[in-house]
Amino acid sequence: MSKTVADVLWEMLAKAGVKRCYGIVGDALNPVVDALRRNGAIEFVPVRHEEYGVFAAVAEAYFTGNPVVVCGTAGPGVVHLFNGLMDARKEAAPIIAIAGDVESSLIDTSTLEELNPYKFFEAASLYTARLVNPEQARAVINTAILTAVLEKGPTVLSIPGDVAAADAPDQPTDFTIAAPAILRPSDTDFEKLVRMIDEAKTVAIFGGDGCREARDEVVELACKLKAPVGYAFRGKQWLEHDNPNAVGMTGLIGYGGAYNALHEADLLLMLGTDFPFSEFLPGASVKKVQIDKNPKHIGRRTALDLGLVGDIKSTVSALLPAVSEKTDGEFLARQIARTESFHKQLQHYVEKGPAIKPIRPEFLAATLSELASDDAMFFADTGTACIWLARHIYGGKNRRLFGSFSWASMANAAPNAFGCALAYPGRQCIALCGDGGFTMLGMGDLLTQIERRTPVVQVILNNEKYDFVHIEQQEAGFIPSGVEFKNPNFAKVAEAMGAKGIRIEEPEDVREGLAAALAYKNGPVVVDAVVDPFALAMPSHSPFHTVKGFTLSFAKQVLSGRVDTVIKEIQRNVRIV
Repeated sequence: MSKTVADVLWEMLAKAGVKRCYGIVGDALNPVVDALRRNGAIEFVPVRHEEYGVFAAVAEAYFTGNPVVVCGTAGPGVVHLFNGLMDARKEAAPIIAIAGDVESSLIDTSTLEELNPYKFFEAASLYTARLVNPEQARAVINTAILTAVLEKGPTVLSIPGDVAAADAPDQPTDFTIAAPAILRPSDTDFEKLVRMIDEAKTVAIFGGDGCREARDEVVELACKLKAPVGYAFRGKQWLEHDNPNAVGMTGLIGYGGAYNALHEADLLLMLGTDFPFSEFLPGASVKKVQIDKNPKHIGRRTALDLGLVGDIKSTVSALLPAVSEKTDGEFLARQIARTESFHKQLQHYVEKGPAIKPIRPEFLAATLSELASDDAMFFADTGTACIWLARHIYGGKNRRLFGSFSWASMANAAPNAFGCALAYPGRQCIALCGDGGFTMLGMGDLLTQIERRTPVVQVILNNEKYDFVHIEQQEAGFIPSGVEFKNPNFAKVAEAMGAKGIRIEEPEDVREGLAAALAYKNGPVVVDAVVDPFALAMPSHSPFHTVKGFTLSFAKQVLSGRVDTVIKEIQRNVRIV
């Protein structure tokens, strides 16, 4: 029996290292999924919502480095893939999307469910191909795989059902995935960098996800230069743990001495970061060097004195023997002291937590961090869950932290955790979920976790509102509106669906409830934690517009008759920075 185009597709994907395909079957995809069944080497994971499947795939692909496939059938199913593919592009995850397409004879007739994949996926995909002739198969599948793996991002193969079912030409399906190239700045630029470092009295380092493979080298360089190390959110898991020079994060969820370190240094080294909040980066008073393997990142967030293209590991490895060691540690000591002082302030609601009701989210997150295993994987929904992950979930050599940090989509945490639970069986996969995000996407596919008995721990911050939006509205000087909603008892809902449910309303039950959730191995757990809806978290440095906005919002709320709300918010946020 001759191979079909769909058979060739799965054969090549399996050779590329694909282990799973997430998605929902449907008419245009039926020949593709039937070929997947025949192939047998790749697991199909049916989900209730295609977006859930893509978020699961993104986390799996990001951490394993292996390509992961997602699929959706023509029209509406394909559309549901888009948000997750945008997340894959922003988080640099190798995803290959198989998009069902209308029959090839109907293309460009505006038939039912027809969609132009080139236009639709333009923003989300690094490479999009429409397979309309079996002779294309080997070339476009090869290109989609190599682009996803080597450029680290999503690609799309749009395949009409009749083409998928057609006989494939007799062509070899072998291909080669090259190892990542070593990318270094030119000798002239490198020598200039060395001179700038040697001439600077004080140096600070600000790192991002580009430091992922260079963690040890960056820490060694920091110690040699007596440089404090701040990090973007995507750099936290690589640069915070076991780093004597760590000074925390900057930005609106920042903490520690990072902001001051970046602004008070003579020279700032920005390593592998595309940190988007320019107002938190220093101006012309600080010399700035940015090193990144992606040329498009260089200088787009702030003006630079030197921009260099290179991967961080090879560039910093070359720097280590080339730069002179600095001996004056006063600047570093000052930033470490600021970081330690801020850390003490962060502990206020952690230490007081057992006696405060409603439950403080700081206490909840810190207790979760303490109880979780050393190799736990944590995932945070966009919103205040990210604040508590950044400030109170501590990383480690084998711990991992992930979220939609660059795209900032809602509802990512539960599917992220599900994908990694499949990829890393036996490891604790913990989702810190907003109640809005969980009801948006997590609740439906809780059934998927239940069917597979996947031990994902979902901790829901139940405050009955879009909390981060509530804070944003106050920062902008508005009276908060449209952010509140009513929740069910999530623990009872989970139990009714077949999962383990734990509801925590009393602060004295936090430790016991979280410990029980982490110990449960027979399937998913939903922890319904009723937390203080008035909890705030201010950054270590608050821009003037943020302070002004809160003041204006409070005044408007008082004048509109919400004085009780304002008083509660002030009373419940003493000693925050």
